[in-house]
Amino acid sequence: MYNEKLFLTPQEIYNKEFKIDAEGYRPKEVDQFLDMVIRDYSEFTNIIKKLQIENRELSSDNAKLKTECRRLRAIIDTAQDGGGTSKPNFNNVDLLKRISNLEKAVYGKSE
Repeated sequence: MYNEKLFLTPQEIYNKEFKIDAEGYRPKEVDQFLDMVIRDYSEFTNIIKKLQIENRELSSDNAKLKTECRRLRAIIDTAQDGGGTSKPNFNNVDLLKRISNLEKAVYGKSE
């Protein structure tokens, strides 16, 4: 997914060998390599920021769904403890279906 944007693998960085001139490593070759490393690190930083935002959004959605699930369970418990005689029976079935769907969304359970 993100690999097409990256120039180097960790193994390529580790194995990189620069040619040596009379005065040492060739500065142009080293600069080009370091430019690729900098681009990769910049891309990693962008990826991390995007994933952190996505993680926060998903955590927020998860918390909302859990709250809704708890609220619906409380309604069902109240209806079953005595309030259920005044309410039609189909509401309980509807609530149970809704809770089941919410649990699937929150916990990823399938039937």
